[in-house]
Amino acid sequence: MSKKRPVDELGSLRPRGHGSKFSRKMEAAVAALLSERNVEEAARVAGIGTQTLRRWMKDPEFQAAYLEARRAAVAQSNARLQQYSSAAVSTLFKVMLNPDSPASTRVRAADSVLDHAKRSIDQEDIEVRVAALERAAQTGEATWRQLKEVNEKYPAAPL
Repeated sequence: MSKKRPVDELGSLRPRGHGSKFSRKMEAAVAALLSERNVEEAARVAGIGTQTLRRWMKDPEFQAAYLEARRAAVAQSNARLQQYSSAAVSTLFKVMLNPDSPASTRVRAADSVLDHAKRSIDQEDIEVRVAALERAAQTGEATWRQLKEVNEKYPAAPL
């Protein structure tokens, strides 16, 4: 198992060594926090006291490393979900279109398909709006009028 190196607030890896306060114990604590059920068990696995771990968890350098490790774990999980999303959609369609499935099950599958389709459109709308706002901001000439035009061209989806 490879160990994560500490990161700064922007997620850049910081070299270990002279001047770095981030120790191998801290790396072990980050890994343990990801794998254990609670802080007490994580501290035990990392070979440190619970109070030490709680103190480290307040340290910005430790927080940044822990956040980066959590993001990496979630990114890996999301990649696995995306890998199987096609099979999940196929399953929903099969259930929804199967006349032998109970009506309530077909309705639930259809509702799920519609809900996911709506969320997908909403996400695409947000991405388009953000890109348009970023383009306007990058020109350095983003006026309220331009921002209003973006808002009118790409209205926010109702909540």
